[in-house]
Amino acid sequence: MKIELREVARVLGLGIERKEIVTGWSVDSRTIEQGDLFFAQRGPNHDGHEHIEEVFRKGAVAVVADRDVASEGLVLRVEDSLDALQKIARRAREMWAGSVIGVTGSGGKTTTKDVIAEMLATEMKTAKTVGNLNNHVGVPLSLLRLDENARVAVIEMGMNHAGEIRDLAAIAKPDVGVVTNVGYAHIEAFESIEGIAAAKRELIDALPESGTAVLNADDPRVAAMARGKSILYGLSADAQVRAEDVEESAFRVGATRFTTALSGRHSISNILAGIAVAQVYGIAPARLVDAVKNLRPGKMRGERFYHHGVLILNDCYNSNPDAVAAMLDVLRDTPARRRIAVLGEMLELGRWAEPLHRKVGNYAAEQGIDVLVGIRGAAWSLVDAAKLAGLSAGAALFFDDPADAGRAVRSLAQPGDAILFKGSRGVHVERALEQFVASGEGSAN
Repeated sequence: MKIELREVARVLGLGIERKEIVTGWSVDSRTIEQGDLFFAQRGPNHDGHEHIEEVFRKGAVAVVADRDVASEGLVLRVEDSLDALQKIARRAREMWAGSVIGVTGSGGKTTTKDVIAEMLATEMKTAKTVGNLNNHVGVPLSLLRLDENARVAVIEMGMNHAGEIRDLAAIAKPDVGVVTNVGYAHIEAFESIEGIAAAKRELIDALPESGTAVLNADDPRVAAMARGKSILYGLSADAQVRAEDVEESAFRVGATRFTTALSGRHSISNILAGIAVAQVYGIAPARLVDAVKNLRPGKMRGERFYHHGVLILNDCYNSNPDAVAAMLDVLRDTPARRRIAVLGEMLELGRWAEPLHRKVGNYAAEQGIDVLVGIRGAAWSLVDAAKLAGLSAGAALFFDDPADAGRAVRSLAQPGDAILFKGSRGVHVERALEQFVASGEGSAN
């Protein structure tokens, strides 16, 4: 969005009458472009105030800073630059005439956000969160970067603690709220999974009376959030947008048959969320057949390719217990000579880490996974549980380093095998995949 500097100053309580137009918004000095407003943020390893002269050289129209700095450029001095970012984003949302769809959940937020945006874009100009900018910084930036001509915006909302989604919703003012699921992701800050459910419900509670809740009927905790205008989606009998006649890559909603290149039942659930949101905006399922057919997985989010006759499932972007189980289901259902799961440690589980890793290890063994490789930290418990559940010592391996794991998997894999690579972002399971394919190039499929 483009906003006059004097309006920005007014929102911040500053008496500055400048008519220059802010044409972009950034918290990263490396990405500054001509006309940007730069918010100097402090982090554990950096301080944006140290780059103020650099951003002015790159063409920044002004800088928001929360400490005194010497500069010939226009510095908007505030008490808290993050609070300033959020205030300006709230004003931008008030100025923008479009409709916001908020998306949250323990897993599948980013994919569901992308699916919804693809479906709405078939009939209206649609904006969305870029990547997964879903926190207290990312959501305000996403709002400020909205295309002013868009009719709808799909905004992803994440959280680590109670109250965070409520605060994000107060800025974004969603008209539609989508909750994908409630699981154990980020449970370290909660006493129980019910606390996570309450935190996700904050999005639904923030909707206006005219708003619509779009909820996963297959997750009882999510279905229980229904209020006022609600649409349930899923495979269960309670779903109003329901998938029937489900096959590997095809399903039916009402009289409309869909095919998809996305893998797994969890992907069908994400697509159903998109179909349900499209219904809110008057787009019938029959008009979405091509959009669903053309959906493709995001980078490191269920990508599939072959390497020397081995099928690779690259789901390295992130991980939590429910997401791992969903991808183990995909691996289980994939025709293969052997099925190998390379699973990195699942982070942010706190005191729940060991039992949840053990649960996943048990599940992998129960699903008939032939070889299980754990990477780093609590993944040792995952491997140990799989051994206790019946995997031999030679088929359940643990490595502290992803690269070592990748080299080991490369030595044991054979044509006809299928290998899943998955782990939390901080574990960098993609480095294991990089080592695995280091001997040559694969082919997409």
